[in-house]
Amino acid sequence: MATTVLRIRILEALTAALQEITPANGYAHDLSTSVFRGRANFGADDPMPCVSILEAPDPEAPSSTPPDSTKQKGEWFLVIQGFVKDDIDNPTDPAYPLLADVIKRLAIEKLKNKDFNIFDLGKHVYDMTIGARVVRPPDDSSSKAYFVLNLSLNVVESLENPLED
Repeated sequence: MATTVLRIRILEALTAALQEITPANGYAHDLSTSVFRGRANFGADDPMPCVSILEAPDPEAPSSTPPDSTKQKGEWFLVIQGFVKDDIDNPTDPAYPLLADVIKRLAIEKLKNKDFNIFDLGKHVYDMTIGARVVRPPDDSSSKAYFVLNLSLNVVESLENPLED
């Protein structure tokens, strides 16, 4: 198996977790084939509902690292956006249940924190904060109603070997 950059592995694990949002797993929505990474724009041909995982545009500096260490701890700020079909009378209403499903699934991962195994990645992701959220109607940013959810992951990375397993 080819080694992959840790951050891509984390994004893949987050994607897989969100793809578990299906009616068969007790959720109101089916995201099994509609979770994307790095996509900011969606159009009429995209499946609805859908979710996209993006890096936050303004990263903060990582925590300091002891001089003799090749490991770095720090927060990684992500944004999860969810897009839904509009309700003509109340355009944002469909976004709230999708947001609730995403938060519910993330909370399951957060519970793994007691074992330091968020997303089943060992101690690479050692904490997660489900942050602020907002629901918006269609606007200049999107032709569909959508939500934005901030997510912060505390990550331990190897500076010496970014392809660390």
